[in-house]
Amino acid sequence: MSPARCLAFLVLGLAWSLHAMAEPRARLWQTNSAGDDIHVIDVRALRVVDRIPVGPHPHGIAAPDDFRVVYVSLERNGDPHGELLWIDPRTHRVEHRMQVGREPHQLATTPDGRWIYVPCRDGDYWVVDARERKLLKKLHTGGRPHNTTASRDGRFVFLSPMGAPRAVTIVDVAAGHEVVGTIPFADSVRPAALSADGTRLYQHVDGLNGFQVADVGDRRVVATVEHATPLGWLLVRPVRLGWIGPGGLKRCHGLAIRPDGSELWSTCGDVLTVHALAPGFPEAAAIRLPARGYWLTFPPDGRHAFVALSQAGEVAVIDAHERRLVKRLPVGRLPKRNLVLELPE
Repeated sequence: MSPARCLAFLVLGLAWSLHAMAEPRARLWQTNSAGDDIHVIDVRALRVVDRIPVGPHPHGIAAPDDFRVVYVSLERNGDPHGELLWIDPRTHRVEHRMQVGREPHQLATTPDGRWIYVPCRDGDYWVVDARERKLLKKLHTGGRPHNTTASRDGRFVFLSPMGAPRAVTIVDVAAGHEVVGTIPFADSVRPAALSADGTRLYQHVDGLNGFQVADVGDRRVVATVEHATPLGWLLVRPVRLGWIGPGGLKRCHGLAIRPDGSELWSTCGDVLTVHALAPGFPEAAAIRLPARGYWLTFPPDGRHAFVALSQAGEVAVIDAHERRLVKRLPVGRLPKRNLVLELPE
């Protein structure tokens, strides 16, 4: 082989190596709420690559845009307090622990990672200064604080407590974390998904096999969308948690917008329903899951959807293009919240 051809092959090999090194390394972190650990899944290879022991009953998980840290809430069921953890996403080591209120659930952080909102069963959302690692203030919404969503610009945080308020509370981060309004819904609110521009809030509510759509600016519901596939025979009353059928109690508990902003995916019982984010929100697909789904998330490329199958102790991998189950990954006990992190190789 001539020296020129050898040099060409070397240059191509070096270019390929640099490309591979620069490609982000995507990992799904899956909390296991009845155990003491988090499973880490390689999104490219679709296999479990690590297990991180963290403490009793990990539930919520969030991270800033640069993924320099992962925040995890520990429920510690039965204890007078829960915990908020700071975890290094590269070493998988717990760097700091902070006591918070009882049984903290799905927390959220602002995109810069400075502020953490932690919903606690003591009735308050704890606003934590992540830099100082201390409590700044508590926000009382009524009901049982449960889910939390931050806007992409970091200006607002949306608090979705279960129970009597039947409303989402809007907090202005820049105005000293002050409550600036509420959005009423048809019933007790569950998980939510927020559009990238912050103008539409999609919300699961008890008693609805579907979701409601709110105009954030007007602070009112503008659409109620029902899924075509029934969940069961009988709506449980008076608490209206879900439907009783052959597989037991089923309800809606997982919403996510596909990264390209074209679709909303909704987990209700053992059905994963896809709706186009277009006028009328038409239903595009209904995918049967092998067990009841609880929470779902996407990697940035939107190639797969990852659904926590809480009762099965697994994560279902759904091909988002072909709308079909491609793999089931065993994780820990009662998996719930999950999150995809992208780190440079």
